[in-house]
Amino acid sequence: MQHVTAAEHTPHRAAGETIGVLGGMSWHSTIEYYRAINERVAAERGGHASARLLLSSLDFAEIRDCQLREDWAAAGEILAREAAALERAGAGSIAIGTNLMHKVAPAVEASIGVPLVHIGDAVADAAGRADARTLGIVGTQWVMAEPFYADRLAQHGIAVVVPVAGAQAELDRIIFDELTQGVVTDASRAVYRDAIAALVAEGAEAIVLACTEIMLLIGADDSAVPLIDSCEAHAGALARIALGELAADGLAPAARISAAHG
Repeated sequence: MQHVTAAEHTPHRAAGETIGVLGGMSWHSTIEYYRAINERVAAERGGHASARLLLSSLDFAEIRDCQLREDWAAAGEILAREAAALERAGAGSIAIGTNLMHKVAPAVEASIGVPLVHIGDAVADAAGRADARTLGIVGTQWVMAEPFYADRLAQHGIAVVVPVAGAQAELDRIIFDELTQGVVTDASRAVYRDAIAALVAEGAEAIVLACTEIMLLIGADDSAVPLIDSCEAHAGALARIALGELAADGLAPAARISAAHG
């Protein structure tokens, strides 16, 4: 006779809405999203519970080609098309499972009628819980050098500091030549440690690992201030939505929610 645990006798509690995830950029980080979301849901609901997810796993080679050509319009079209497909399949909200591709978040938002759960809002929420109002950003060169990421954080009253241009180039190289291909080295860890220390010296009260693969390389012992793992923050927010604990637009800047409902 098969043994049935007490947890399996517990009445099933209804989950929140189905979430659509744009993943595959790279698949290494998508694995971490899937794991983190479902670990939180399983811990909260018990038994065999897991999140209702729809995943579109894109071919990163295609997206990377758009990045290298800086053809953000083409990249935006790809993500927007996939997001709309996820909505048609029943997703009640959409998440882009990568920091950099939030550069085309406006194109994705314009293609769907459900909320986009923005990674910047999840990072801002984590910063608030860490009582940090100035964040150091390490990630791809576009995330560090261009305004789309910092501007989203600014809507939450958060200032940012970023590495100098030369350091940005090397941090970016490590991400694309190594981390997105599953390569982790001590030499690259040292580069990231030095960049983080420089940001702390400039006043960063916490450091955002603003590329979802960086957590493969860097941990809490590598920084004198708290680290905000953008993947963990974003996946945590998505788990709360899946559990029905958080509205899909619950972390968005108040001005954006008012405009959407106005």
